[in-house]
Amino acid sequence: MTDSENFKSKITIYVIVCWLLAASGGLMFGYDIGISGGVTAMDDFLIEFFPAIYERKLHAKENNYCKYDNQILQLFTSSLYLAALFASFLASKVCNKFGRKPTILVASFFFLAGAAISAAAQRLWMLIVGRILLGMGVGFGNEAVPLFLSEIAPVKYRGAVNILFQLLVTVGILIANIVNYLTSKVHPFGWRISLGLAGVPACILFLGSIVITETPTSLIERGKDVAGKNILKKIRGVEDVEAEYEQIKMASDLASQVKHPFKELMKLHSMPQLIIAIMLQVFQQFTGINAIMFYAPVLFQTVGFKNDASLLSAVITGIVNVLSTLVSIVLVDKAGRRKLLLQACVQMFISQVVIGAILQSQLQTTGSLSKGSAIVVVLFVCLFVMAFAWSWGPLGWLIPSEIFPLQTRTAGFAFAVSSNMLFTFLIAQAFLSMLCHMRAGIFFFFAAWILIMGLFALFLLPETKNVPIDVMVERVWKQHGIWKRFMVDANEGSRYSEHNIA
Repeated sequence: MTDSENFKSKITIYVIVCWLLAASGGLMFGYDIGISGGVTAMDDFLIEFFPAIYERKLHAKENNYCKYDNQILQLFTSSLYLAALFASFLASKVCNKFGRKPTILVASFFFLAGAAISAAAQRLWMLIVGRILLGMGVGFGNEAVPLFLSEIAPVKYRGAVNILFQLLVTVGILIANIVNYLTSKVHPFGWRISLGLAGVPACILFLGSIVITETPTSLIERGKDVAGKNILKKIRGVEDVEAEYEQIKMASDLASQVKHPFKELMKLHSMPQLIIAIMLQVFQQFTGINAIMFYAPVLFQTVGFKNDASLLSAVITGIVNVLSTLVSIVLVDKAGRRKLLLQACVQMFISQVVIGAILQSQLQTTGSLSKGSAIVVVLFVCLFVMAFAWSWGPLGWLIPSEIFPLQTRTAGFAFAVSSNMLFTFLIAQAFLSMLCHMRAGIFFFFAAWILIMGLFALFLLPETKNVPIDVMVERVWKQHGIWKRFMVDANEGSRYSEHNIA
């Protein structure tokens, strides 16, 4: 009997509501990603906070690749991710001690405060403070939401449910692009509307954090066995949850023996999960996706689109992003994680090489691309976004949320979140300067990374579809040709759990 048959469940309205409300943390994250690039392309925003850049932008013969190269302007975008990096470790402790639900509630408070201060900013420091508060929200939300979704989802739907987070990230990016397109015509405070509307998804997350339940795993882990079993019955929609409850209880008993999860992560048997969780975040950012999503309006201006047209082109890529993420939801638990990642590497590599070749051969330091070439660039940007959206985007969050055993789950995922934020910060802070100095070569730089990550997925990434979270050691890591060598000091209790629930 398979685990999905052994663990009985029905999909209820209540559990669907919990999935969607928790996943709204992705909506907030996506809005933050999408809004900053459009705002930094608005003249009214530049005039108020970055007048020197606005003056440089007006020069007809200004270098196409360097007109937005300003470290403070980049700090406006990247400060959010630096704050999220540090917040993720604090969020791990809150998540472990108080649960997933309170951690999501704290995230909503940070989001609400950050949106209010950003929209009301009169000085540059206020803008940065607003972004830092939003970053704290991202750190807490991105720590708790994927864990919540993975722990509350039935085994056979875990991939699809977890990807709801990434789906709403893409919806948030799309909404941000549409908002920027509309508010760019509202002078002189359109940018304030763009930043202030972040309060809407923040309110949804706040209300959602009140409505959703705590996960059975978190309750049982904190000694609330009866409440955990009752919640398990509620979210599964059936009375017979004994098999799944016993698995969670055994995993919790093992986890209770580990007093210092961060130290446990440094042991040899934790290295496979930790390495994969961190490298997935590094690779996710070095595909070049956030360089495109952060600065899509700026990028399209660089290749020759006017301001309105560049914002509209960013909306088009946003629509592609959302639709392609739906493909991942459909395929992830059927085709598996590895096939999606490997296929996408091929498509993203070709896209980056073609974009780089067109810009290298046709876009000079002044002037613009021909209309036909600019359209081809947008087409291949869409193909790139398409491949990322059904692979490295959602799976970069799904896989780390499901591979750690309970005793190191929140700590391990904190490393994943912080690694993602660190490299998101580096790319956000460096991209416009890299574009200035490397010019079209930046796309070949990202293409080389895509080749490396494809090889990593091919040889080092095991398949995890349809494997219960709490038996990953036996069924995944001890069966992998390379990683099984790291399992020599793994806790033998995992074998006991496997024997009793299989």
